[in-house]
Amino acid sequence: MKTAVVICPGRGTYNAAELGYLARHFPDPGLLSRLDAMRRDLGQEPLSALDGAARFSLSKHSRGDNASGLIYAATLGDFLSIDRDEIKIVAVTGNSMGWYSALACGGALSSEDGFRVTNTMGTLMHEALIGGQLIHPWMDDDWAPQPARREALLSLMAQIDGRRDHTLSLSIDLGGMLVLAGNEAGLSAFEASVDPVQGRFPMRLGNHAAFHTALQAPVAERGQEKLPQGLFAQPDLPMIDGRGAVWWPGASDLADLRHYTLGAQVVEPYDFTRAITVAAREFAPDLFIVTGPGTTLGGAVAQSLVLADWKGMSDKAAFKHHQEKQPLLVSMGLDDQRGLVTQGESHVS
Repeated sequence: MKTAVVICPGRGTYNAAELGYLARHFPDPGLLSRLDAMRRDLGQEPLSALDGAARFSLSKHSRGDNASGLIYAATLGDFLSIDRDEIKIVAVTGNSMGWYSALACGGALSSEDGFRVTNTMGTLMHEALIGGQLIHPWMDDDWAPQPARREALLSLMAQIDGRRDHTLSLSIDLGGMLVLAGNEAGLSAFEASVDPVQGRFPMRLGNHAAFHTALQAPVAERGQEKLPQGLFAQPDLPMIDGRGAVWWPGASDLADLRHYTLGAQVVEPYDFTRAITVAAREFAPDLFIVTGPGTTLGGAVAQSLVLADWKGMSDKAAFKHHQEKQPLLVSMGLDDQRGLVTQGESHVS
């Protein structure tokens, strides 16, 4: 039996290629019906209808009040599809919104309550839509760390943030990428101050607010008003949060867990790199399983493992060599990899 840490993706992972993901992969029709009913009760379009649309609409499917629920359901469905006779899950973590999914996968929230938290926070973010995000690399194309470049980018960020009427700060430490968030003046100033990279960076993230910054304080406050303490329970699995802290089964302070989830996690930077480093060093799994939807998070996981010098991997070539020899990372959003960890398919040997 293989051990695995499961990693839940965040916003921006349900795109045109993922349309129909729930119809193709969600394993529990009854549970999906219950999630749909929760949406209807709120006057929102059911997930099955959004997922079953004839065409993907960026303006509709990527909105916070729709995207969050779609991503949560796709993640939860994939988690439930992992073959537990072959795969022993030793911990869960996530990126950004993926922390809410990780709470449900880890057992600290029921499937329905996990959806309630995710859908509520996604809707509040959409209604407020405070600020925005962009993403920019600091590693080179071969994933060799460039610490001086990273520090220069963070210094520029701080300098821009110090300007009058400009707000810019670190949102997510995402492997070889920095996700920055701020107001329009701050984001535009950064874009104007850096040289383009790979023809696409710095890249604005559509329909994204200034997640994980102080600008989200009003959203955090409203979330705390709407989501009571009683939703949270002791986890069944260790959960690694956006600081790299581990919440252990039977030993988690549930008031602290709620306070972090609806407080610091919303308004402070999310260190995904640190979460993966802790996952590797604390749990030493055979596999890192990234649930769907999407496939974009795999690169950040691999880069984070390189930064952690996991198994001596120092760059992209070293990771690819290890992956080809003995798969370490499985992305369930890829059909050829999905079968490695789901029931009735061939498994990682």
